[in-house]
Amino acid sequence: MVAYELYLYDRRKGDQLIGILPERRKDPRRITKESVLKWGRMILGESTDDKNIIIRQMAIDEITHQVLEVDTDFN
Repeated sequence: MVAYELYLYDRRKGDQLIGILPERRKDPRRITKESVLKWGRMILGESTDDKNIIIRQMAIDEITHQVLEVDTDFN
């Protein structure tokens, strides 16, 4: 399973976790940086600067439940 951790960068407080978004789309061509950022803006508001949102793509092994960070390669 693939999931995304979204963080908001704050100079004073450091990175703050916004939330975790599990990927449900089956077609990887539909997964773009913009589609993941759209979810972050929906949580934080449209005026949020995308440069302050950090995305970490995670892979969760469904058997062992081990969580691994994956190099994000968006279209």
